[in-house]
This record gives sequence, structure tokens and C-alpha cells, in this order.
Amino acid sequence: MIRAAEGEPVIRTAAVVGTGLIGTSAGLALSRRGVRVHLIDADESAARVAAARGAGTVAPPDGPVDLAVIAVPPGLVARVLERHQHAGLARAYTDVASVKAPTALAVACGAPEPDLFVGGHPMAGSERSGPLAARADLFEDRPWILTPGPETCPGALNSVLAAVALCGAVPVVMEPHAHDRAVALVSHAPHLVASLMAARLGEAPGQELRLAGRGVRDVIRVAGGDPGLWTDIVRSNAPALVEILRALTKDLEALTRALHALEVAGPGAEDAEDALAVLRDLLARGREGWAAVYEPGGGGPAREVTLTVPLAGRPGEVDRLLHAAEESGIGAEGIRLSWSGASTELSASLAASPAAAESMRRRLAADGWRVSVAAAR
Repeated sequence: MIRAAEGEPVIRTAAVVGTGLIGTSAGLALSRRGVRVHLIDADESAARVAAARGAGTVAPPDGPVDLAVIAVPPGLVARVLERHQHAGLARAYTDVASVKAPTALAVACGAPEPDLFVGGHPMAGSERSGPLAARADLFEDRPWILTPGPETCPGALNSVLAAVALCGAVPVVMEPHAHDRAVALVSHAPHLVASLMAARLGEAPGQELRLAGRGVRDVIRVAGGDPGLWTDIVRSNAPALVEILRALTKDLEALTRALHALEVAGPGAEDAEDALAVLRDLLARGREGWAAVYEPGGGGPAREVTLTVPLAGRPGEVDRLLHAAEESGIGAEGIRLSWSGASTELSASLAASPAAAESMRRRLAADGWRVSVAAAR
């Protein structure tokens, strides 16, 4: 076990209130690090399933635990926190809800001990729900947002930081409204878009659905989440979502007008060229957004190493290279093939993080490939 800070006690006991995916995963992660976890849930069967998986015990604690993790939907956090603070469940409290500003206000105005509460949100999850979907490693190397208030006492913050470390996550401190705007963009709005597309598929004839492949499955994957939970999340973060959805609506309206213009305009007509320009711009912006997430160092300047591998054009050679790249953590999207007329040579350029590129270089060299390496940038 670890210490939160010099002079602070380790987390020895915890309570998890709510044994869904996140609560049970937190219980599993803390239990495997030696913390005695007490599981509390209005649904006794869910708590017993979580206990059977090793997330803790359904026995009540003998006294206040070091930390209580409130793992309920956003709209319930303040009420559940108030009840358990009145009962003296813990010395410090946190939550895992994905909306922070409304809870921060409610806690500041109504909780018996607001100084003992630190808002939290682990950026990890699954389209599956419930204790059976939980994993002890769910939070490893994932950001865990913390939103302490001005009244938060250092001891409570240290206890939460210790628990985050025990779960293998990376703490990130944010202001509640900034958090809500960020997750509206990267989580909540994408979930709604996925649900809208999935709803269209739900009305499609069976013969059309048989054509569904990986692409559409990737688009709608998160739409499999619990509708009740997501109704609460979206309602709680409605102000931040409205701005994003309005921008999406403008893009959809522009795209619809462009497609209509292509439908009615003849080939080469000025209206058709304007419509194609709108379409190209939208797809280019989409590609830029994709690159910001998927390219190494997404969201900031990429630091990459580029490997260049000459290809002799033998059958199966490109497939072998793709397989080797995948096993080294480089996806097909990071590979570019090019033809040099001067040297009449086909070559592959692979862009990756320095660590992945070095692993790839060693593997290719061991397999007899010729590899040149460009400096990191």
C-alpha cells in the first residue's frame, strides 16, 4: 500500500456505495491492494454479486471507514452523500459521477460536511454495465478527474489521491464547470450521436442490418449503455451539451444542403462544385479531428519517429509488414506506402511514438528487413 503524503495514513478501509460497473471496479482495484472494502447498494443482489467477484464484503463496517466512494448516477450523488455523512460512514468522501458542477453546488449548499468531499470522475468505462462487467484494471493509466472545492480539507484530498493511486489511475485536478464542458465534448455528445445512429439502425429492415460491419459497430458501440444512467447524465450536463449539439446541427444542416444541391444540380454545375467543396471541407475537418485523437500525442504536437522500410514487391510482403506493425502497437492508420519513380522502389513509412518505433525497428531488423529511422520531432 502507499501513503497519500508524508504523515498521512494509508487507506486501509473503504466503502463503495453503488455496485455497478465503476463502483465494483473500484472495489476490485482497492481490494487487490489490501484495502478492506465494504459494499453498499439498495439492490442487495448487485452488492452480493460484486462481493462474489472479490470487490469487498457486504458486511457493514464497525466504524467510520477511511474513504467512501459514492458510485451512483450524477443526480443522486448529493442526496446519497448527505445520508451517509449524517450516518458517519467515512472520514472522507468522493464520487465517480461524470457530471460535476451541479453536485459541487448541491454539496456546498446542503451537505453536512462539505469539507470532507472531493468530487471525482475516473475517465474509464464500458458500454456494458453492472458488477459482472467490472474489472480490477479498469482505471490503470487512465485520467481520474478530481474537483476539490475551496472548502475541501487537505486530509480528505490526500485520502482520495491515495485511493486513485491504488487504483492505478492518474489524478487530474479540474474546475467543475471546465470538467463538464470537456466531457460533454469527448463523452456525452458522442454517446448521443451514437444513440441517434443506432436508433436509425433499429428501424432498418433485417436484410440491411446483415450488411453491418466493423465500421458501423464502432460508431454505435457506446449506444449499448444503460439508458436510465445516460438519461441522468445527459440531463445533469444539459447546459454544456446544448452548445456542442447546436454546432453539430449547423454542420448537419450544411451537409444536408450540400447533398441536396448535388442531387438536383447537373455534373459540372457551379452549385455542384460549391456543394462538393462543403463536403470536402467537412470530411477534411473530420480527418483532422480523428488525427488529434489517434495520432501519437493527439491534442498536442506529435513527437514521432518515422521508420522507412523498402519493399521488394514480393507477394504477401505488405501483409507481413502490417502484421509486424500491429504486433508492435502500430495500427494500419500509421502506415503510408509510397512509390519512388527515381529508384523504382515501393517503400513503407511508419510513424509511431519513440517506444513503439524502437520495438518495431528491432523486430523488423531481426526479420531481415532494411529499416531507416528519422529523428524524433
